[in-house]
Amino acid sequence: MKVVILAGGFGTRISEESMYKPKPMIEIGGMPILWHIMKIYSFQGFNEFIICAGYKQQIIKEWFADYYLYKSDITFDYTSGSCEMIVHNRHIEPWKVTIVDTGLYTQTGGRIKRIRNYVDNDTFMLTYGDAIGDINLLELLEFHKVHGKIVTMSMYNFGQNKGVVEVGKNGLIDAFREKSDTDGDLINIGFMVMEPTIFDFIDGDEIPFEKEPMSKLVEKKELVGYIHKGYWQCMDTLREKLQIENLWDSGKAPWKIWD
Repeated sequence: MKVVILAGGFGTRISEESMYKPKPMIEIGGMPILWHIMKIYSFQGFNEFIICAGYKQQIIKEWFADYYLYKSDITFDYTSGSCEMIVHNRHIEPWKVTIVDTGLYTQTGGRIKRIRNYVDNDTFMLTYGDAIGDINLLELLEFHKVHGKIVTMSMYNFGQNKGVVEVGKNGLIDAFREKSDTDGDLINIGFMVMEPTIFDFIDGDEIPFEKEPMSKLVEKKELVGYIHKGYWQCMDTLREKLQIENLWDSGKAPWKIWD
């Protein structure tokens, strides 16, 4: 089954780094967060990827073109008057990666629409290129197969990050307390499963998938939510990037489900 990863946006909220590279190429522990996401899928048996690129898409292509160089020891031998490159301890993931330039200004729905010909009219997975989690993908896929709808969307209770005020009649405050894990609403965290009929719900490049297409799915009762109760974190800001990196450096990264 193919995995589609949205990796074409500008990443303006983390412009400290995204001004130089696409947000999915921002590194956590020396490797792009895109690599971490792909490792989550690969460990669970999903090794064929379609990356929806856009902003600075050449950087993504160049990184994968040289991927084995990052994971191996290299000898450059100039003694014969030419350059001979010898690769030692070659390690390459069992991945098939298709990188598609889906346009610079294309919205998320348009990016999905543009890779239609690459999914071969099969069920496929889709996620965002800036968030990680310890998602049980096999359980998610089984859930999708059982309900038989067009799209399964993973959801997560991200909680509140501020104190909670409970207000009664006439504006009187009944209680003020610190946040808890039960506060907050369920949010869309990506890690979706989709049937190919989803393309019929997307009109063109200017359509954000999270708006009109999802509204149509809800109207037709074709969108089902799968609740993830483990770890999940997006990387929208530099602060969030540092939080993720601290977990990785500490050896306690919950999304590192691979050996």
